[in-house]
Parts: sequence; structure tokens; C-alpha cells
Amino acid sequence: MTTPFDLLAGDYRRLWSNAPAGRSQRAQVWRHIDPLFQTGDRILDLGCGTGDDALHFRERGVRAYGIDASEKMVGASQARGVDAQRLALEDLNRLEGTYSGAISNFGALNCVADLRPIAARLKRLIEPGGPLAICIMGRFAPVDWRHAAQRWRGRASWRGIDVYYHSSRQMRAAFASDFVFCKRVSIGWGDHQLYLFRRRD
Repeated sequence: MTTPFDLLAGDYRRLWSNAPAGRSQRAQVWRHIDPLFQTGDRILDLGCGTGDDALHFRERGVRAYGIDASEKMVGASQARGVDAQRLALEDLNRLEGTYSGAISNFGALNCVADLRPIAARLKRLIEPGGPLAICIMGRFAPVDWRHAAQRWRGRASWRGIDVYYHSSRQMRAAFASDFVFCKRVSIGWGDHQLYLFRRRD
């Protein structure tokens, strides 16, 4: 079944990754998450898209394994040399082994209504004390007045896909049992919110 993300895969880098806003926001995220990982680490990239984050970390000596629900996005990542597979976030229980940490950049978790099961599955996959960095579209977006109302409501529909705008309180509560909250950083003047956690020992 073709998804909206499959249809976007061919143009995603032009529309976002290589666009001024996308480059700026990704650079902001990298400044905060680069220090979390060291050469030789192996991390999980949740919603890897076309592989921009995985390639960035590979240049720093960090191995990234990507998953994405979109077959076309995974294909685009693999074509760039990224180790990735098609897998929905809700199916994380199918993965085996452990990772030094995990990242999810630019809204993959906005497609998940209940984040608690995701947190529990990530606890199994991430080593004790390992970092988890999640960048999502937040409830408030001062630079996005066109969509401010639907973000405030907490839920919207985009091309037939349900999108959930989790508040800061909801994010902290969803991961509280399995991860220690470290900090939240506003990205792109509030367009996205970056949450940093560490897996409980």
C-alpha cells in the first residue's frame, strides 16, 4: 500500500533536507545531539527518512541503523548507503540486539497516538544510561500561524494520516517509567521541539 510518505520520498530532500529551513533546523538538532554519541557507538534511527541523520553520524564514526514505515524512504536511504529496513515504530518489538542510544528527528513520533508502548520497547533496545533524542512538532508553534489551531487541538489529519501534537507534559509522562528526562530545546523558533532523555539503569 502506497503511503503519503512514499509519494514524498523522491522530493523530500529538495522540499525539506536541502531547503533553508530544513538545513537550519537539522543543524540545530545536531548541535545538541552530537555530544551524546561517541565514535564506535551504534544507534537506532527511528523514522530515518532519506538517511540524512544516519549519514551525518557515519561521518563521525557512529553507526546508525534506520527504520521507517515508508518503503520508498527506506529505499532512498539504502541507495545512499544507509543500513535500514522498513519497519513501523509500533513494531519495534521485532528488532533484536541493543543500541548505544536512539534518535528520531522531525516528527516520526507525531504519527503515534500512544507513546508509552514505544518507550517500553525502546527501553529493551537501548543500553542502560543510553541517550534518546526525539524531535517532534510540538503543541505550540509561534512561527506556524496557519496550523496553530490544529496543533493546539492536539490532533489533525494530513493526507489521510492522523497526526498527534504531543505536549511537553505528555512527552515527559510517556517516557517517565523507562527514561530520565534531561531537557527540552526549541528548534526553529518553536517549529519543532527536541526532547533529550536517558534510559533508566
